[in-house]
Amino acid sequence: MKKIGLALFSLVFGLNSFAQAKQGHTNQNKFKQLKQELPTPNLERTASGKPGKEYTQQKVDYVMDITLDDANTKITGSETITYHNNSKDDLEYLWVQLDQNMRASDSKTPDITSGKIRSKMSKSRFERAFPKEKFDGGFNIMSVTNVDGSDLSHTINQTMMRINLTSPLASGATFKFNISWWYNINNHRTQGGRSGYEHFTENGNNNYVIAQFYPRMCVYDNVEGWQNDQFWGRSEFALEFGDFTVNITVPEDHMLGATGVLQNESEVLSKKEQKRWAKAQKTFDKPVIIRTQKEAEKNEKSKAADVKTWKFIAKNVRDYAFATSRKFIWDAMAVDINGRTVMAHSLYSKEANPLYGDHSTRAAAQTLVTYSKYTFDYPYHKAISVDGQMGMEYPQICFNPGRPDLPDGGYSDRMKYRMIKVTIHEVGHNFFPMIVNSDERQWTWMDEGLNSYMEMLAELDYDPNFPIVRGYPKNIVRYMSGDQSRIAPIMSKGDNVYSFGSNAYGKPATALWILRETIMGKELFDHAFKTYSQRWMFKHPSPADFFRTMEDASGIDLDWFWRGWFYTTDVTDIGIKGVKKYTTQEDGNTVAFVEDTSEGLGFSEKQDKYHYEITYNKPGGLVMPIIVQFTYKDGTKEKKTYPAQIWRYNDKEVTKVFSSSKQITNIMIDPDLETADVDTSNNSFPTENGDKFDSFKKKIKG
Repeated sequence: MKKIGLALFSLVFGLNSFAQAKQGHTNQNKFKQLKQELPTPNLERTASGKPGKEYTQQKVDYVMDITLDDANTKITGSETITYHNNSKDDLEYLWVQLDQNMRASDSKTPDITSGKIRSKMSKSRFERAFPKEKFDGGFNIMSVTNVDGSDLSHTINQTMMRINLTSPLASGATFKFNISWWYNINNHRTQGGRSGYEHFTENGNNNYVIAQFYPRMCVYDNVEGWQNDQFWGRSEFALEFGDFTVNITVPEDHMLGATGVLQNESEVLSKKEQKRWAKAQKTFDKPVIIRTQKEAEKNEKSKAADVKTWKFIAKNVRDYAFATSRKFIWDAMAVDINGRTVMAHSLYSKEANPLYGDHSTRAAAQTLVTYSKYTFDYPYHKAISVDGQMGMEYPQICFNPGRPDLPDGGYSDRMKYRMIKVTIHEVGHNFFPMIVNSDERQWTWMDEGLNSYMEMLAELDYDPNFPIVRGYPKNIVRYMSGDQSRIAPIMSKGDNVYSFGSNAYGKPATALWILRETIMGKELFDHAFKTYSQRWMFKHPSPADFFRTMEDASGIDLDWFWRGWFYTTDVTDIGIKGVKKYTTQEDGNTVAFVEDTSEGLGFSEKQDKYHYEITYNKPGGLVMPIIVQFTYKDGTKEKKTYPAQIWRYNDKEVTKVFSSSKQITNIMIDPDLETADVDTSNNSFPTENGDKFDSFKKKIKG
């Protein structure tokens, strides 16, 4: 019976194994093409990644009159919007963004975030979390009318407003309507926010950095239709390009900077300021001070009763913002962009000097030069950096942090580099997404990640020893090797990720750095990146357009890279599993390989040729090149790189033979930390070869 039972068991087990062997599986190869993930190419968006012959894009023009009430920290505005339906679709309604409603008394934004009582918190944080009086924010829409003044039906849904058309807006037609509104401006220093005012108790003055201050049209395209997602406060904006005519009325003693070309310089600037401004436009080596600190300090001691109106026209921009204060110092310098003069400006209060005076305008100028080199010549006439004590960007103007932090009024290197870093980043946003106009609400990485990569190049141009925070592969290791339950793929909506900075800024910037420095090479990468930038200037690219263009312009299949780095949370971990050594013995026409079993990498006898059979394993999920450094007995080193495709047949381990006329004493993987390897304990053989490997590990920690 035992023999029969054993036989039956063997038969059943064998049949099961046979059945399992016949079961199929889907294509799990890491080099599988991105056919299912990417949308089908069409006549609007081609398979090469460039806009197609039938690509269309809406246009929206604004004429606005804005009044800032300094005494009551309130903005009142009216606008006429002209919407051009350039799509092939008839539109039954239009969608408008009401971003200020995020701060309305009935806003749902506070309700979507969980929180607990902390044992201790700073007073400022406590006051923000538990204000004595609830802020009465949000748009107060006074009227929505047709051009003839008749009421226009509309429906407000939190931060969105639907314009209910009486008949569909035909393809190729335009629709013009009016909106008037007002809202209370938030104190962004105590209440948070991407715009608002900062209050100074010394003389009761405010610095205003104003954005999202007007109802703005949503994007309508062939990828999303209407991009009318709610604004919850994190993921930013999707906007159409258009022309703006804007009149901004502020107190007479204010200095103001805004998107667009100033139309009435002689009315708003003193003759002395006009003369200095003219000098700045011809000065390329250093900033020229147009309103001095002494003049600003005198100005802030009293408040003008009169007002003045600044008039601007901005062509082909996607948004509008301005900054204004009686405290502002103003400096500017000319920047040569391939023979064309562009102006770099800074507006800042005395509290930000001398840090801003030393670095703000110079950093802005460097940004325009570096970004123009790697993308396209900056097409606008200016870029302004404002002492806004936040990091936020808009066309031609941005709001940045940084103030002296030392007792003597000076600033530390830490503060200096932080301020320069953010200034370069925010000025750089003029390129991504203010010109290469991706959908920030959906794909945060397409502006933040690409911009963070470009920021690295500008920082190194500004200072070759700049302490890069994000972008180097070793700097992303801690995030990528963290708790997988709190990590999302890059291809995730910004509102839904845990570590927003690492996910949308750090990891995509690192991915591009690795592509340029390790996988593609500078020449191929730079050409492809510039091609993408120029193809999608003043247009709405999607992730597929970026992925396809980078491959199309470089001639490199990168689907494996996009899949691993952007669609998964896999990590790099490549190690040395084992090494065998062989000598050779000739017997007539035959060469026999004989394993040398002595310890370590040494051979028992001197050889004319040393043969090593090295098995590399890959505990990590990402496929990456194997970068190997061989150290020889004479102290010299040699580096060998195996392309990522080496893993195409076996995703777990591969074996390679390496032969040399010199004896090897150490084998090290990724010696320069190029691949974001999360575990370096398996990167060296033999591991007991102490000094070199110990210093290697310290680089990871550093």
